Amino acid sequence: MAFKIFEFISFIFLTFILLAPIGHAKRSTPSHKTSSPFDFINKLKGCHKGNNTKEIHKLKAYLEKFGYLKYENKTHATDDDFDDILESAIKTYQKNYHIKPSGIVDDETISKMQAPRCGVPDIVNGTNYMHPRNMKHEPGSSNIHTVSHFSFIEGNPRWPSSKTHLTYRFLPNFPPNAMEPVARAFQKWDSSTHFTFARAQTNQNADLVIGFHSGDHGDGSPFDGRGGTLAHAFPPTNGRFHYDADERWSIGAVEGAFDLESIALHEIGHLLGLGHSSVNAAIMYSGIGSGLTKSLHADDIAGIRALYNR
Repeated sequence: MAFKIFEFISFIFLTFILLAPIGHAKRSTPSHKTSSPFDFINKLKGCHKGNNTKEIHKLKAYLEKFGYLKYENKTHATDDDFDDILESAIKTYQKNYHIKPSGIVDDETISKMQAPRCGVPDIVNGTNYMHPRNMKHEPGSSNIHTVSHFSFIEGNPRWPSSKTHLTYRFLPNFPPNAMEPVARAFQKWDSSTHFTFARAQTNQNADLVIGFHSGDHGDGSPFDGRGGTLAHAFPPTNGRFHYDADERWSIGAVEGAFDLESIALHEIGHLLGLGHSSVNAAIMYSGIGSGLTKSLHADDIAGIRALYNR
């Protein structure tokens, strides 16, 4: 009888551990008011062309980070002048996220810019793939006209046609109870694409390598602390996928935390060559709120099939 009680208590404890929010570097209870690297945007409400307002330079840095802005003159990149170039960049951002392209930092734009998101840029080297575009590609049909919202990474990098089985491994710092959600994400892409995935042993080479990192971790894309960029991944055939260790992570939907599996689904899309989608429901949409889960969407599947001509 005592053994059965012990077994029951052990089961409850294990369940709690698996469902509790995961923090790689630290564990903490979310406060109702937490700071974010993007909080400065609140102070710019109503700003428009012609203004000179403190912290506009931070908005310029934000838009440059995600591909919307590039100044040839570095002085303009670091000043607080709201110029024509910044207005144009904001209008492009607003169009990508289905906001009225006013060029003004309005409430809807602030809300979108403050949302935690993937660190992969929306625009690379001036090429914006997030605009919906007409395509005639439709698996099994040559005459169905569709409009696509998915995008590809610049140059359409992809895995060779002969490379349909990809292996992945976790870096030694990866929390053991975070591995299964990532494995489930690979299984979902497996069932929806021509790819298959398998986990390699820790000491073996693998096509894809997944880890947790904080701040500047040597790949040219430093993380910015809690509430900013959540993760990023590199296109084929680089194979690196990094979670921000400073975020609060969870298995499933937990208030104030981000679902490991949903983020993995998104970043695996980048590993396979997909860029960001303008469809909010798509897994390849750039952002996801805390306490939410997402899965693959028809737009994601259409994108991967178009990229690999399947």
